Amino acid sequence: MNISSVDQRFKPVLAWIVCLAAGLFFSYELMQFHMLNAISSMLLKDLHMSATQFGVLGSTYLLADVIFLLPAGIILDRFSPRKVILTALFICILGTLGFSLSTTFFQACLSHFLSGIGNAFCFLSCMIFVSRWFPLQKQAFVIGVIVTLGMLGGVVAQAPFSYLAHHVTWRSAVLIDGAVGLFLFLLIFFVVKNAPQNHKQEASVKTHSFWKDLTSCFYNRQTLLCGLYTGCTNLPLMVIGAAWGSLFLYHVHAIALSKASFIAGMICMGTIVGSSLCGFLSDYMGKRKLLMLVGALSSLIIMVLIMTIQHASIPMMTTLFFLLGLSSSTQVLSYPLIAENTPSHLTGTSMSIAAVIIMGLAAIAQLLSGQLMDLSWNRLIVNGSPIYQAKDFMNCFMMFPIGLILASFSLIWIKESKSPTEVVSY
Repeated sequence: MNISSVDQRFKPVLAWIVCLAAGLFFSYELMQFHMLNAISSMLLKDLHMSATQFGVLGSTYLLADVIFLLPAGIILDRFSPRKVILTALFICILGTLGFSLSTTFFQACLSHFLSGIGNAFCFLSCMIFVSRWFPLQKQAFVIGVIVTLGMLGGVVAQAPFSYLAHHVTWRSAVLIDGAVGLFLFLLIFFVVKNAPQNHKQEASVKTHSFWKDLTSCFYNRQTLLCGLYTGCTNLPLMVIGAAWGSLFLYHVHAIALSKASFIAGMICMGTIVGSSLCGFLSDYMGKRKLLMLVGALSSLIIMVLIMTIQHASIPMMTTLFFLLGLSSSTQVLSYPLIAENTPSHLTGTSMSIAAVIIMGLAAIAQLLSGQLMDLSWNRLIVNGSPIYQAKDFMNCFMMFPIGLILASFSLIWIKESKSPTEVVSY
């Protein structure tokens, strides 16, 4: 189908179809990342891992992100986003299938690393599709919807995936996950199309100024600050939701693992509700910073409550985890701010630089999380699984209030949203 010949009446519908289909890849990648939380106890026992090793396993996914994000942005600015997203998904599927067959810690890390390579391209690809298919005044809402769709993968990776793993073993569950990826590959192959604009001609013109453009992106303070805000606000989701939430609820509050994985999934559920809501409110108000400040401060209060409340009930923790995801979803507002202050042909590169900061902070947090927990661990092991106490989790969780305070202060130097006539489009 020739996209340029599509009737303009159907272009908005096609734009939504393309971006939502691409967003399914983002959802699939978040499932690969968050499923470790659902099967954490099984992995610790089956692969004989400590908390430090489990933290390293989770960080390999994010390390791949950090390594490949900048190349991903450059590639997406210069090549077909459709071809890029299909290649990245294929690599992710290989990593998922490899993870299901892993019998050693090294094999699991290598396979999880491959899945992380796919993740380096998926969200940036979605941002490129949104920036090229939708006008600026609608982008925050569309990005919010895509993040909402992505978080559905995080929700599925919690209680539903935990239920499946307990009934068919975690290896079989991950193998089924790989089969879902193959189906998604076919869907994207037939549905996702590039935007009508002729970006190939653009790319040939700007090749000569590649290093100048790259340097300008690195020195764009708005990009760096927005990356810092999102990275710090995102830490609870990336560490608690993806790694330690279930074990924290199980060991500290004596909540059964099946229910604990459901509660941990509430962070993603809160983000699902909050992302679209924040995007809509931000586009309606024409402002970003006020909502971003409210989100960071609210997340700080909720995180302190999660850390300090003792003998919490299931409804209480379910509510707090949901509110944490809801309040931290203001992170999605950083992306339209970056797009507004970046030349259109460098959107992918600027997004990738911000994403390096976001995923880099998450990778460091994942890596440190296990080490901080093992710092005070009394080396108690029951039935092959290490047992951790409240003080061990508190050592780890202290990074979240610090990050949220830093996110709040970063807003002092972040510029407010521009009006459509002021947006950089050269």
